[in-house]
Amino acid sequence: MVSLSTLDYSIIIAFFAITIIIGLIVSRKSGKSSSEYFLSGRTMPWWLLGISMVATTFSTDTPNLVTDIVRKNGVSGNWVWWAFLITGLLTVFVYAKLWRRSNVNTDIEFYELRYGGKPAKFLRGFRAIYLGVVFNIMAMAAVTLAAIKIGQIMLGLSPLETIAWAGLVTVIFSTIGGFKGVVYTDFILFFAAMAGGIGAAYYCVNLPEVGGMEGLLTHKEVLDKIHILPDLDNTELVVTLLVIPLAVQWWSAWYPGAEPGGGGYIAQRMLAAKNENHAIGATFFFNALHYALRPWPWILVALSSLIVFPDIASIQEAFPHIVESKLGDDLAYSAMLTKLPSGLLGLVMASLVAAYMSTISTHLNWGSSYVVFDFYSRYINRDASQKRLVNVGRISTVLLMLISASLALVLTNALQLFNIILMFGAGTGLIFILRWFWWRINAWSEIAAMVSSGIISLLFNFTPLGGLAFGFENEAGRFTEGILPSWSTYPVVVLFTTIIWVSVTFLTKPEDEKTLRSFYKKTQPGGPGWKKVINSAKAEGKDIDNDEKWSVPSGILATLVGCFVIYALLFGTGYWIYGNYTYAIIASVLVIFGSIVLIKLWLKIKSNIL
Repeated sequence: MVSLSTLDYSIIIAFFAITIIIGLIVSRKSGKSSSEYFLSGRTMPWWLLGISMVATTFSTDTPNLVTDIVRKNGVSGNWVWWAFLITGLLTVFVYAKLWRRSNVNTDIEFYELRYGGKPAKFLRGFRAIYLGVVFNIMAMAAVTLAAIKIGQIMLGLSPLETIAWAGLVTVIFSTIGGFKGVVYTDFILFFAAMAGGIGAAYYCVNLPEVGGMEGLLTHKEVLDKIHILPDLDNTELVVTLLVIPLAVQWWSAWYPGAEPGGGGYIAQRMLAAKNENHAIGATFFFNALHYALRPWPWILVALSSLIVFPDIASIQEAFPHIVESKLGDDLAYSAMLTKLPSGLLGLVMASLVAAYMSTISTHLNWGSSYVVFDFYSRYINRDASQKRLVNVGRISTVLLMLISASLALVLTNALQLFNIILMFGAGTGLIFILRWFWWRINAWSEIAAMVSSGIISLLFNFTPLGGLAFGFENEAGRFTEGILPSWSTYPVVVLFTTIIWVSVTFLTKPEDEKTLRSFYKKTQPGGPGWKKVINSAKAEGKDIDNDEKWSVPSGILATLVGCFVIYALLFGTGYWIYGNYTYAIIASVLVIFGSIVLIKLWLKIKSNIL
């Protein structure tokens, strides 16, 4: 436990005050209508939305998660989430404009735009609760769990005390300020979070026991952990950390903030943009910062922690008051922060408070938007006034916070929840990609994918069937191999889920022509997957196609080039930090060259939009 100085407390209190003030300032306008409360009247610029996306995905559990990954699997272990860049850039260059054109209030409302009848109605209501409440609560619980661990290690607070202090302020400004309050505070919280993260990394690397970058990179505990790519001679490691994430995971999994085809709070921000170009600019800006630059301060702290706290036992010895159920490698990040001096400690604590508030406030506003638009006003009170909808949004915001905080009290570590969420979304991602461009996908396709993915994940992860197939740890603590290699768990879930939803697609009737034509006319997705619908409409003298040139091929090419640029930036940043200047210069040159090509492709795509 550390002792905060007057300066530290002043910095932290200042950030609390700023967020409350912003919430109060915008509360009057935000409460005018549900559109203002949840989308800020669709007038947001790209740079503000982009920063908001970055701030939202930097939560208190993110550095803990990265630390857990680095301590277990090294820097290369981060490919389990770095691979999501591909779907992120597909959202930028293919899906952002489609979401903005749809003009829906939430991405869940999309279901009754794309599908029709009772299945679409059921799907919209169920997904509103499934994602907006159940999955949303799980995500917020992971963030709150990280806050609990930080509070225990750094301030000696009990879990309930941390939840009471951190949650109260967040709920207040989220409830009164709505989406505009969230986005405006994100702008301030982003810079505070980045300053704190970079400051912490610099100080931790230069601790006497670490010995600066040279001492860090040559230490025996760190030497085999610093590589950006996994050991290519270790087949299982390469398959687990690189092949599966890049070949399967990015398109097949649903995960908050990295949904194939866009969705969740990323979609919410695209829907709030001024126009299509602002939606595209915001999502690209977010992906560049999120994947290439922001992880490195956390990685440096994680590597340093391997020297100061080489195992969990050393963490427990240094912090004996920690509840045993909360012990894990992810605690090492908070443990390292206790080494910081006055002033910097206050800034880092403020940055963690900022990260927590930014993420939780977004999830609260996003989740309550589902409750209001896709459940309450759709199924309970279709004639509700705007004032009542805003009030329902505020009440649901408070309830979501209370339930997620309760769940956080029984969880152990962030990686545990990350894997659970990832597995439950396995196999559903391909539908989210194809439903815009293939008319044959219907509501039953999504229902089948959602249900089968959950059931199969439960069978393989929490029943003897999983142990039989992939192996398990017996009572003696020894791993018993199964029929299939352990790394194949995720691909097997994806395979079975995909077979089921594709089969259901062809075994059930397609959506009716009226629904398909209406969707196409509004969003203009284009492509050969809609030729049947377009030709059928033309045969009846109804032209639903505006003859806009199909930009998806250019979008896919831009995605590949964008991945090249951002991954080169990721490697280049790492090599500059490591002092490997030859590779750093090569990577930097590749970034410049790739950026020139990407700008030309972007201008080509933009000309098709205007």
